[in-house]
Amino acid sequence: MIEQAQGLSPAALEAIAGLERRCLAADGGRLKLEWGTLRSRATDEVRDLLWWEDGALCGFLGIYGYRAGVFEVTGMVDPPKRRRGIGRALLEQALVLLEARGGGQLLLVVPRGSAGGRALANAYGMAHEHSEHALRLDDRPAPATPGPPLRLRPATEADIPLLSRLYLDAFGDGEVNPDRLSGERSRTLVILLEELAVGTIALARDGARGGVYGFVIDAPLRGRGIGGRALRQACAELLEAGAEYVELEVEVDNDRALGLYTALGFRPLATDDYYELVLG
Repeated sequence: MIEQAQGLSPAALEAIAGLERRCLAADGGRLKLEWGTLRSRATDEVRDLLWWEDGALCGFLGIYGYRAGVFEVTGMVDPPKRRRGIGRALLEQALVLLEARGGGQLLLVVPRGSAGGRALANAYGMAHEHSEHALRLDDRPAPATPGPPLRLRPATEADIPLLSRLYLDAFGDGEVNPDRLSGERSRTLVILLEELAVGTIALARDGARGGVYGFVIDAPLRGRGIGGRALRQACAELLEAGAEYVELEVEVDNDRALGLYTALGFRPLATDDYYELVLG
């Protein structure tokens, strides 16, 4: 019943999208499926598990790894098929795959309203690691107040030491993958204030969705309005390029960032709780 997918075919992507629609119709909110990543899965490893019954997709689990040894796992089960152990079977298979790769830190992403997701995390003794709000901007933000010249330029490999320092300070992890600086659907930018590098922001575009992530202003320069100006410009670029809305995520206890985002017009969309399990 479980397909270990090496890459996702157009038919599989369509089935996943249909399952997502059914789950959202029943539960509301949103699911962190990372569609840009799903559409560009490598075909030489298993990252996605699909539960089929009579040709219909009833369950899905995706494994995402953006930092060495850290794997986010998110999934869904068709509402009429729940309470049959499908979610647990998919997670069990994911654990086998990750342990075969040497283990690491698994983070199970559970929408806050999902009692089944919390029960699954509790069944495996997972500890709550952190929580994030997902926010959405539907309209172009108001123009920023005038200030020193600010622009965004593409990051290059020469910027990796800068990016590593900024990420380490903001996120506790300074790893930078050169292959992720620029891609078909995403790009990392350096924020320049009067030609001085003062931060970084990454933009993603997948159809109607624009995304912002990896947004950091150098610590000594925070609180001066630089972040607001840079974020306004980044969102405007995404919307001008054809995105219909922009989404981002922020940890629930990051009051300063949350205040900045809501002041620009971002609204709460959902809250995800991350549960940790150490493997291997």
